[in-house]
Amino acid sequence: MSMDKTVNYWSKSVDALLQALNSNYQGLDSATAQQRIHQYGHNTLAVDHGATRTVQLFLERFRNPLVLILIFAAVVAMLMHDWLDALIVLGIVFVTVVLGFIQEYRATRAVEQLRKRVTVKATVLRDGQSLAIPTEEVVPGDIVLLTAGNLIPGDGVLLETKDFHVNQALLTGETYPVEKQPGTSSDDASLVERTNCIFMGTSVRSGTATALIVHTGRATQFGQIADTLALRPPETEFERGLRHFGALLVQIMMIIVLIILAIHIALHHPTIETVMFAMALAVGLSPELLPAILTITLSRGARTMAGHGVIVKRLNAIENLGSMDILCTDKTGTLTRGVVQLDKALDITGQTSEAVLRLAYLNSHFETGLANSLDEAVIAAAKQNGLDVGDYQKRDEIPYDFVRKRLSIVVSRTDETTAQMITKGALQNVLEICDKIQTGADVMLLTDEYRQIIQQHFNAWSAEGYRVLGVAHKTCESSSVYTRNDEHGMVFSGFLLFFDPPEEGVRKTLNALHRLGVRVKIITGDNRHVARHVAEAVGIQAKRIITGADLTNMRDEALWHLAPHVNLFAEVDPNQKERIITALQKTGHVVGYLGDGINDAPALHAADIGISVDQAVDVAKEASDLVLMKHDLEVLRKGIDEGRRTFANTLKYIFITTSANFGNMISMALASLFLPFLPLLAKQILLNNLLSDIPAMGIAGDKVDRDWERAPHRWDIKLIRNFMITFGLVSVVFDLLTFAVLLYLAGEAVEVFRTGWFMESLMTELLILLVIRTHQPFYKSIPGRFLVWSTTGMVLLTVILPYLPLGAAFGFVPLPGPVLIAILGITVLYIMVSEFTKHIFFQRFSKQHRKNSDTASI
Repeated sequence: MSMDKTVNYWSKSVDALLQALNSNYQGLDSATAQQRIHQYGHNTLAVDHGATRTVQLFLERFRNPLVLILIFAAVVAMLMHDWLDALIVLGIVFVTVVLGFIQEYRATRAVEQLRKRVTVKATVLRDGQSLAIPTEEVVPGDIVLLTAGNLIPGDGVLLETKDFHVNQALLTGETYPVEKQPGTSSDDASLVERTNCIFMGTSVRSGTATALIVHTGRATQFGQIADTLALRPPETEFERGLRHFGALLVQIMMIIVLIILAIHIALHHPTIETVMFAMALAVGLSPELLPAILTITLSRGARTMAGHGVIVKRLNAIENLGSMDILCTDKTGTLTRGVVQLDKALDITGQTSEAVLRLAYLNSHFETGLANSLDEAVIAAAKQNGLDVGDYQKRDEIPYDFVRKRLSIVVSRTDETTAQMITKGALQNVLEICDKIQTGADVMLLTDEYRQIIQQHFNAWSAEGYRVLGVAHKTCESSSVYTRNDEHGMVFSGFLLFFDPPEEGVRKTLNALHRLGVRVKIITGDNRHVARHVAEAVGIQAKRIITGADLTNMRDEALWHLAPHVNLFAEVDPNQKERIITALQKTGHVVGYLGDGINDAPALHAADIGISVDQAVDVAKEASDLVLMKHDLEVLRKGIDEGRRTFANTLKYIFITTSANFGNMISMALASLFLPFLPLLAKQILLNNLLSDIPAMGIAGDKVDRDWERAPHRWDIKLIRNFMITFGLVSVVFDLLTFAVLLYLAGEAVEVFRTGWFMESLMTELLILLVIRTHQPFYKSIPGRFLVWSTTGMVLLTVILPYLPLGAAFGFVPLPGPVLIAILGITVLYIMVSEFTKHIFFQRFSKQHRKNSDTASI
């Protein structure tokens, strides 16, 4: 196969490309396809695999500024020939990096395995047969079959098309879908001008096509610019809060360090010890494990959610799921069973008609575009009534699209010279191309009187919950090609009534979501009568309905005011769905959207949390953050529970880090200014930080109080700042008390002072974990097993460390009995005061939270 002959492939004939790619119209054989995977690699944009990726993940741990600060401090110590301190610092750095790497590596691998369960597939011809394969296995020379909703798996040229329109805004910036047809383009044609080509990363909006794949992976147009397109996704509210808070911590850290350095140098304290102390102080103040904690917590949440049938594609979506307070969804398959049945095929008088069923059956049987449950229901009903296609043959197809909202099939019998066009679709869209009606054997003009009768039937059946489609036909002259321009002058034949009953137990699930603080809104393209019937059947209040026509005439400001108070939007188009989502976000809501169709993609992109299902079309699945393995709101409710647990455990670490570290560092900074010696050596601060981080890892799997899960929570920078100051000040008071006690009992014994202060500082930081992790009294809330045992183990190690040989290497000495008893007493008192402070703090917070919730619901 010569790839040189595929240069400027858009200007070459199909036969020349087939020859250059050693392919043919029947596609590749399996052996050749497998060989080309080895030759060209899998059809992905990723370049890092296996060991290379693992090494890269490990090295990224050293990009942490805090780790770099520690390494710099160790280098300074080595330059001063302080080898022991340098080795201790480097050892702590290595242990911290390895600990974080192992946890993050396991978490990353687990999430990758989960994502593989949600794969986008392409239909190709292999060995002359159509076969659905993962898009990663598409190779140059493959013949692919494309239909509405497909993501295009590679760059290539078109062999056959039928009303084929592609959305390629990602590459060209074109606002509207463009029509593509077979042919050739000039050598110097731009991407926009290559109307005979398809490109990886774009999607099929309507129609069908057969194409020859020429380039895959990074050889495609999309692959060549992937690095510039692979921008960071929009920052979530939680990420934005983390970034702002991180900036606050860095500012505080820099101010404290600079003040400490300036004063110590002015007091002529040893320079190297002062630099090491200031750097260790900076590290102690910072939440250096936060990235690892986030990854571990989120991946654990992703694995748990996978067990409930929810696959997480983007980890940060879990936090938004926990914050979600509005869920928008179409009714089909979520509020209803999603098992559509054709209940009746009726003529214009409302009588059962086998002729209407036969026309619908021929239309559905020969349809090759977008697979859907309505066609399946028609085929099943026809077979149940003993119908078959007989000697009818398909002549052509005018595919469904979301503008016309109808599908036409042209068929003929073998012994007939004329053809018959059969159209099926949304009732109003079918009526607009009809000028006659059929009643029995008679064909008459479609008068206003008949239109009124049809509309009355439609309204009555829709109010009963039926989805009503129209069927029309006409006899036409034989032709090789038929287009949408031929859809006119048709005879209206009758109605198809489909029924999709409410999902059993959905009312109970909706009540459970309401108790979780999540309101469900229906946004559907179906008519208002059907939508209202479903809403009322499942217990959703629909006092007011906003339709697509209403939205067209409504200003954005008016929609912002109305959207939060309206639970039912009907007869809306894809862009209007997106507009509704944006309006809800403008009023301060965190919005989820559940959809599975082509017309849901804009709303899925716009929502804070896009949710799709495994059976969704490619573009919907690709646009989503979460994928439900089954179309069930109960599965999503469990996902919300897990999202809130994950969010809660992430915030726990932030609370603990900001309060304990802030208090300890302020205390040490103050003490260093008034004591004739440093209260702790740099290596002792770093050891304190390392030992306190080990139990903190257990927060990822900690249990969460049930009352936290009952309402959505959002990042609250004010709450965390107040928490940091409140509990930081409590910590400072007890640290100063400890200093006073140690100076009184230890006097000028520097090593005893440092050992006692290290012990008190570490034990309080460990035990405060158990206090702060819950809003309840700590003895009423059972922590996770790892958190209990690791905290217990670290407390015991803290007490016995001064008596071990290792303690001497860190400058610790055994404590006299009175000092040890005083330290233990101060620790117990600190826990009691912190528990009381927590009760007062969260009591005020709860009142404010309820007040804000009440205001938001008005």
